[in-house]
Amino acid sequence: MPQRTIVITGASDGIGAAAARTLAGAGERVVVVGRSAEKTRALAKELDADYFVADFAELAQVRDLAARLKSDYPRIDVLANNAGGIMGTHTLTVDGNESTFQINHLAPFLLTTLLMDRLVASNAKVINTASMANGFGKLDLFDLNSEHSYSTNRAYGTAKLANILFTSELHRRFHDQGITTAAFHPGVVRTNFAAESSSWFRHAYKTLLNRFMLTPDQGADTLLWLINGTPGTDWVSGAYYAKRAIAKANPQAYDAGLAQGLWEKSEELTARAA
Repeated sequence: MPQRTIVITGASDGIGAAAARTLAGAGERVVVVGRSAEKTRALAKELDADYFVADFAELAQVRDLAARLKSDYPRIDVLANNAGGIMGTHTLTVDGNESTFQINHLAPFLLTTLLMDRLVASNAKVINTASMANGFGKLDLFDLNSEHSYSTNRAYGTAKLANILFTSELHRRFHDQGITTAAFHPGVVRTNFAAESSSWFRHAYKTLLNRFMLTPDQGADTLLWLINGTPGTDWVSGAYYAKRAIAKANPQAYDAGLAQGLWEKSEELTARAA
């Protein structure tokens, strides 16, 4: 198999770093993207890989990242939108969006759409890291910034629901042009996830429950399966997965009208920040 160019965001730690190590070890050209310059640079040096630093709390940095990727790589065979996290209190980014929604959904939406010409030309896979937390999300197209109702966990669940809706709408719009896409739940992985949040999740990650969590390598399994598998044979484009199988998601995840509306609202919000 020819060497592929695989871009992984959120690659400086956790399942992103684990997947990057496995793919680089298999001879793939891995491009690691992270928020921490120190961690991202260290991983890139370990893997002898290219790297970029970008903070998804600023959409200007996402635009710059997309421009640099398009400049440096004539092909992008896989885009793994893995960056994200759970935040604390209700805060707005410099772009005016609720931080959880922007970092987990709007930023990867913008990165993907800015790279679309390159992705289509490469018949690329776009893999989005979602979560079973989508089950307690509730997406309201008229309150995407959670101005009327906010809780840390609900905001995170809603953002992960948005990842799944984005995945299905991306399939609907671009599958005929060669794009294949999937969302997945990695499992409950032993990382520094939620460390900076006010969610009860952070307590679980610091207690004895930590010992029952998956390792980053285990959490990366479904991501690697999607990256290495064949769409249409091993997995179905546009679907949501857990443990290498199609998984049940929030009922809203199957609302095609909601998915289309989210795409249109996301275009508006990212254009506003240009």
